[in-house]
Amino acid sequence: MSKVIMIQGTMSNVGKSLIVAALCRILKQDGYSVAPFKSQNMALNSFITKEGLEIGRAQAMQCEAAGIEPSALMNPILLKPTNEIGSQVILNGKAIGNYSAKEYFEKKKSFLPEIQKAYETLQKQYDVIIIEGAGSPAEINLKQNDIVNMGIAELFNAPVLLVGDIDRGGVFAQIVGTIMLLEQKEQNKVKGFIINKFRGDVTLLQSGITFLEQKCCKKVLGVVPYVTVDIEEEDSLTERFSKKTEKAIINIAVIHLPHISNFTDFNRLEAIQGVSVYYVKRVEQLEYADMIVLPGTKNTIEDLLYIRQQGLESAIIKLAEKGVIVFGICGGYQMMGEVIVDEYGAENKGSIKAMGLLPIYTVFQKHKTMTRVEGKFLNISGDLKALSGKRFYGYEIHMGETKIKGDNYICEMIQNNKNIRKDGIVNQNCYGSYVHGIFDEEETAKALLKALCDKKGIESEKLLENTVNWQLYKQKQYDILAETVRNSLDMKAFYNILNGEE
Repeated sequence: MSKVIMIQGTMSNVGKSLIVAALCRILKQDGYSVAPFKSQNMALNSFITKEGLEIGRAQAMQCEAAGIEPSALMNPILLKPTNEIGSQVILNGKAIGNYSAKEYFEKKKSFLPEIQKAYETLQKQYDVIIIEGAGSPAEINLKQNDIVNMGIAELFNAPVLLVGDIDRGGVFAQIVGTIMLLEQKEQNKVKGFIINKFRGDVTLLQSGITFLEQKCCKKVLGVVPYVTVDIEEEDSLTERFSKKTEKAIINIAVIHLPHISNFTDFNRLEAIQGVSVYYVKRVEQLEYADMIVLPGTKNTIEDLLYIRQQGLESAIIKLAEKGVIVFGICGGYQMMGEVIVDEYGAENKGSIKAMGLLPIYTVFQKHKTMTRVEGKFLNISGDLKALSGKRFYGYEIHMGETKIKGDNYICEMIQNNKNIRKDGIVNQNCYGSYVHGIFDEEETAKALLKALCDKKGIESEKLLENTVNWQLYKQKQYDILAETVRNSLDMKAFYNILNGEE
């Protein structure tokens, strides 16, 4: 049976997911087979496994760090918020319905056997399981029937490392307060602390570390510096949406929808020097966009109404009429059509007029399409004709089926290694597709940037030199993260805790 350790946090966004990813990488480097596990995640960024099952993107990222194939076993419950008080519940990779917060709270304990089954299956396959908690274990209102923090630590007899975030201030109060709010048996589960996101001279923190260790009678395993690595973040807490971006050679405006999902579609482009990918909430931010992207969303109709109310829809239509390239992905693709029909109440029962940029219409279905795909761009017309023939690898995840008027398809793909079908459409300078990850391949990214440079009338050679092998680039980021964490932690103490010796 595998060894286990659990990473919990004093609150959300303390860096649990990246600490887990770093430890997965370190253990892999040290010769262990290791898997991440999060019993319940809440996120709109999701991932489709080879089996066509849906899990949180963070667990897929941690699997990448560990060098293993993602599985629904690693995230048996995924909650995808549909509004302020409800979520779509994904159990073992498949949607089982929409629940209000109260309904889910009353029902969640019944999912425990599925969580236990998933964990026990992983135990037979890996040397080490690293469990990630959610939020804080000291949320008094959520502790009853807990299935993600101390309840899981108790169930699987996992020692706990508690992570605090010093960057936002109050890390000593975070850690001491959390410990004080835990029951004695829960306190006993916590074997040490990690102080995360530190900036400055760590020696100046020594008095605080001494205080923590004396007050709580537990060891501080290390202080991890604030590290800048290009690794996927939890969607609701990302800093990507708020970071300031300077005007660059090529500027790609992504509409920041309220329920934006899978914006990892643009991480590959963000990594290219000379390209600015920025998230837009106001009309004036579109002023210098070379391409506008309508991204994926969990609530297509509600988000379409939002951009309509904000004046973004009319601004995008006007810019499209002036020749600016507009590209829709998944929910954004649906928005660009003529009408969206929701017969079964998947979102908002009824129909709504869409943007009219593409000759398509979408009808929401009862079932959810979830599949990995690979394919190539067809011989397409318009400003992005440079994409013709370029390959892509990605995935689809959507409730709707879209009908295309005419035959201006933009890509052909293989689904489930067998079904060949066409997807997406071009209408002058407007494009759309259901494929997430459509720009991730190096040659595809280069072709897109060349097309944007050509349209702008500027040389593309220097910009294209800045593109990188995306897979090698990501692996390097994991190595940087792992090296930083390894050098910051008392790894002997970590292994002692993992081996039950401390």
